[in-house]
Amino acid sequence: MENSLGLLRIHVQRGVNLAVRDVLSSDPYVVVRMGKQKVKTRVIKKNLNPVWNDDLTLSIVDPTLPVKIAVYDRDIFSLDDKMGDAEFDIGPFIEVVKMRLEGLPSGTIIKKIQPSRQNCLSEESCIIWRNGKVVQDMFLRLRNVECGEIELQLQWIDIPGSRGL
Repeated sequence: MENSLGLLRIHVQRGVNLAVRDVLSSDPYVVVRMGKQKVKTRVIKKNLNPVWNDDLTLSIVDPTLPVKIAVYDRDIFSLDDKMGDAEFDIGPFIEVVKMRLEGLPSGTIIKKIQPSRQNCLSEESCIIWRNGKVVQDMFLRLRNVECGEIELQLQWIDIPGSRGL
């Protein structure tokens, strides 16, 4: 962790209208990758609109690397089926964290990122000052699949003794 700038907590809130990969439903889980790191949520059985509410944490060494999300359907007797993927850039979020903001009213919007062909956002994503912390809420449209979105929230965690931002 000596090369880490800090930690990125990714709160995987929920999936919306995910694809059917079993007979009538799916058993979805989310895998988050950045560089060589890989973390995943728990499996939610038979649900196309799962609520995970799982916190996943990545150590950030290179903030220019994209964060890659993949959703899978858990299968017992065969390989897990892919249910779409997405990725996002943490650059704008890191820029706001570097501002070292203090004392703003909770709910203050600091920056807005619009959906475009260069990102997987399905709607505007706001970086907000909430309860003394910088957070970013985002809805990602899954690619390489017929339907589905994932709702996430990013939060920065400073590590004492790290090289910091």
